[in-house]
Amino acid sequence: MIAIQKFVPAPDPQSGFPRVGDATVNVNRAINIDDLRKMAKRRLPRIIYDFIEGGVEDELGIARNEAAFDRERLVPHYLVDVSTRDQTVDLFDRKYASPFGVSATGLAALFRPGADLMLADAAAKANIPFMMSGLSTASIEAAAKIAPSHSWYQLYVARDREITLDLIRRVREAGFSTLVLTVDVPVSSKRERNLRNGFALPPKLSAATILDALRHPGWIAGYYRNGMPRFDNWAPYARANSTTEQINAFAAKQAPANSVTWTDLEEFRRIWPRHLVVKGIMYREDAIRAAAIGVDGIIVSNHGGRQLDQAPSPLEVLPAINEAVGNKVTLIVDGGVRRGADIIMALCHGARFVMVGRATLYGTVAGGVAGAQRAIDILREEIDLVMGQIGCPSVAALDETFLLPARQHD
Repeated sequence: MIAIQKFVPAPDPQSGFPRVGDATVNVNRAINIDDLRKMAKRRLPRIIYDFIEGGVEDELGIARNEAAFDRERLVPHYLVDVSTRDQTVDLFDRKYASPFGVSATGLAALFRPGADLMLADAAAKANIPFMMSGLSTASIEAAAKIAPSHSWYQLYVARDREITLDLIRRVREAGFSTLVLTVDVPVSSKRERNLRNGFALPPKLSAATILDALRHPGWIAGYYRNGMPRFDNWAPYARANSTTEQINAFAAKQAPANSVTWTDLEEFRRIWPRHLVVKGIMYREDAIRAAAIGVDGIIVSNHGGRQLDQAPSPLEVLPAINEAVGNKVTLIVDGGVRRGADIIMALCHGARFVMVGRATLYGTVAGGVAGAQRAIDILREEIDLVMGQIGCPSVAALDETFLLPARQHD
């Protein structure tokens, strides 16, 4: 077992982020998101890579998320002037450069030291939102310094009510524009890859996994230099002088709370003065009720296929939710996005915006801030090309007329 207490080494003088020890990876050689995935996989031991890549049980949910996009067909509209193409989006009183943002990815610093803030930095530079995970390995206050105008916070409700209220206070005082209440983790899930691998915090490495880890010297160097990452936002609430392991265990006991209800959502709407979004809605009637409470947005999501393996994909339920509340709240889709075309298709189905998680995390693992920027650039370039191919000069004009009706699919 690796058991290293967290310490804070001197940051790299050029990047300002923790030292990692990798040889330089040329992320500009990646021409699509899957290339970045392969780069990330080469850098990580299997036990760590599987935490990113895995889902629950038979992992049908992950496959279903991607297959939903594979089933779609885009119908081009020709003889349209596409000499200029605009993918900017007005969302929650801001104009973003593209119709997608960086979704919450927990425990990111285990994959690359400083990864949470690298993602925030890349998002701010690209003028897209960054959603900080409720299980981030950086603090709310640190993200606010790097991306003050682009940060959202994903709230996991704690068992201790005072912790939840104080997290909301900190998010408000840090200046975050958007609070995202996550409701799709009512209980912990059965992540079989992690169970088979013995994944824990810190990682419990058998002889085989130690040998595998030694084949990934860049990751090993970063881990030993920086120590086991901790859930920084939970540190103030643990006992004084708690170790990293004790803080992480405390956070794991506090969330999920197992008791988040509509009453909680109503309270958060009353006390949160800015944009409030609910993440994880998949049922039409739930969307109607959330809209009636006054949320600003709904993220249609099955938690990336990491909670309920039998859940439908977000794209499958989006049309019904759009029909019910699309004119009342901003609809956002999260899950299964690997191509710019996937983003286009979600927008055609009624989403106003799309969040991506694994895609930008692959880039960050592969190459730090530069890798995250490369992932964003790849998606942005693909969106631009698809807009040109289908005859759509502005993402605001995307609608169902660009989609082949399901009955006409092959």
